[in-house]
Amino acid sequence: MTKTVHEEARLDALLQLNILDSPASESFDRITRMASQIFGLPVSAISLTDEDRQWFKSRVGVEHTELDRSSAPCSEVAETTRPLVIPDLLDHPFYKTSQLALSGTRFYAGAPLTTRDGFGLGSLCVTGTEPRTVTADEMAALRDLAAMTMSQIELQHAFGRIDPISGLPNRRQFLDDLDDLTRDHGGERRLLVMLDLARTDQIDNMTRVLGSEHVVDMVKVAALQLRDALAENRRAYHVAATQFVFFAEPDVEDDAYVALLTEKVEQCSRTSTLRFSTTGAVGVVPIILGMVEPTDVLRFAHGAAQDARTLETTVSFFSSANDTVHRRRYDLLRDFEAALATDDQLRLVYQPRVNLTCRRCLGAEVLLRWNHPILGEVSPAEFIPLIEQTSHAKPLTQWVVDRALEQLGGWITDGFTGNLSINLSANNLEEPDFAARIQLLLLKHRIRADRIELEVTESAIMRNVAQAREQLAALRAAGVRLAIDDFGTGYSSLAYLQQLPVDVVKIDQSFMRDLDSTLNGGDEQTLVRTMIRLSHELGYRVVAEGVETEGVAACLSTMECDEAQGFLFARPMPAAQFLEWFMAHPGDAASTPRAAA
Repeated sequence: MTKTVHEEARLDALLQLNILDSPASESFDRITRMASQIFGLPVSAISLTDEDRQWFKSRVGVEHTELDRSSAPCSEVAETTRPLVIPDLLDHPFYKTSQLALSGTRFYAGAPLTTRDGFGLGSLCVTGTEPRTVTADEMAALRDLAAMTMSQIELQHAFGRIDPISGLPNRRQFLDDLDDLTRDHGGERRLLVMLDLARTDQIDNMTRVLGSEHVVDMVKVAALQLRDALAENRRAYHVAATQFVFFAEPDVEDDAYVALLTEKVEQCSRTSTLRFSTTGAVGVVPIILGMVEPTDVLRFAHGAAQDARTLETTVSFFSSANDTVHRRRYDLLRDFEAALATDDQLRLVYQPRVNLTCRRCLGAEVLLRWNHPILGEVSPAEFIPLIEQTSHAKPLTQWVVDRALEQLGGWITDGFTGNLSINLSANNLEEPDFAARIQLLLLKHRIRADRIELEVTESAIMRNVAQAREQLAALRAAGVRLAIDDFGTGYSSLAYLQQLPVDVVKIDQSFMRDLDSTLNGGDEQTLVRTMIRLSHELGYRVVAEGVETEGVAACLSTMECDEAQGFLFARPMPAAQFLEWFMAHPGDAASTPRAAA
């Protein structure tokens, strides 16, 4: 059968209990015997619904240990988590041909075995060879016995609720205890505290250098210190590899408690032998019991601890604003794969690049836009940096280059003589087959390599210099033009960049803002003029980004900057509109500030 998400989760919950195919147990047999006696029937069983079978943990009056699931009433009880009574199986439209009915069973009654998360594991059932009805008292007793069965299952599984390293209750136990606390004190305010011992990279480095046992020892020491620090009525939980949580005392004052936590953590750090290799952080979450999902409570605490590291403080309170930002980022990452697979979310727009001398349009930079079905237009400044850090970077660049070359081919047919400039990410330069894939796309669309220019930032090149140089060299050898984007904002220098096979330097738009200002523009002019002059001496063509005023354009023109793009000339526009704009701007030397001068 096809498994639903719920069914997969239900089966996972069953498997996590490690009870399937386990030995018989008197504690369960007592329950089935009691059920048989209450109903006065010869057969009773604790039936667990596996993927394709009904397995009996305990049984009275039954020889076999399992049945096929496909037509078993216990399977329906597990799936619906509702009691089921069938007075006569032979009168039932579905179960009259079941294995149970064919074996001589006429009556069935079952109560669900349900976990605290609401998953049905199976049922406690009784059967008989004669049709009969049930009383309300009988069903109430059957439900009570089913609840007792679940308690026994959970009791036997209790060893799985203690972390073997720290000896503290684990995440599962915390969630169960939080449910109990909510039931008894719903609506009350509490402070949940999370202690995170170290960053993931610190744990990785520690394991690599000192071995995993060193991390184990760190966790054991932290657990011991935490037990000693907490009052006797406070319970600590080990909820992740290096994370512990506990509730503060009720009615504690937030500021005073944070001050106390800060002092305690810093004191432990000073005395710890790990103070130079790990960075502890504490997150504090105020919650109203019953108003927040248990799993969200842990997520909030984790976020608060990470905020503490980001803010370089010891303790940080949960911030709903920060959580909203991170949730949005997660949603964007989650939804981007679907966006790539559809035709109505992602689109390309084109911003003209013009010759500063004659204002002739030389081509355009390809820019990506995303119209999210729920969030609407998402800024590329928001989603592209996220995507570039994931495995989506490769298919995204493939998608953009493929669509851009397809569009370029159509424009060339219509008389377009310009080039297209396409942005790359740092991940692309680390793909060993990247240059080859670009060449295949050029062949696919029958585009000459020199009709495109690939832009890459300084920081992307510097991330893996050897790999970047290899890919750029392969692209350059194929005839593709290359550009350094956002120049001036990275950490490299022109002296270093001259070793790379690039053709164009694009000066970042941040240098354009005060370029024509008499008050603040002097330093900017000196800087930009120097970048342009040195770039020309090294054989690069120079493009200024973010040009928005005639004054800035005039200033760049006197500095002999080659090209520019920005809102002064045109905003990014759809393909059809760009081609019209291109045809309407063949160039006019008299219109440039330099020519007029």
